Amino acid sequence: FALALALAIDGHEITALAADTDGIDGSETNAGAFVDGTTARRLRASGLDGRKLLDRNDSFSGFSAIGDVFNTGPTGTNVNDFRAILVW
Repeated sequence: FALALALAIDGHEITALAADTDGIDGSETNAGAFVDGTTARRLRASGLDGRKLLDRNDSFSGFSAIGDVFNTGPTGTNVNDFRAILVW
């Protein structure tokens, strides 16, 4: 979700957080990621292709490389997925 959103909002004044309430997103140890209108540009500047990462289901590598991973550690609860989007 977060990487697809980042590609869609490239260049726009939008900020978002996508996270899992249990603190673990799938098989990784992070809860999710922060994205904004600069995320896709920063991925490109790091030599990464966001579309290829998305096609490989490997958004963690991209968010990790640019420092946008959201880490909480295990929370002990699993209420639901959390999404917050701020349009400036």
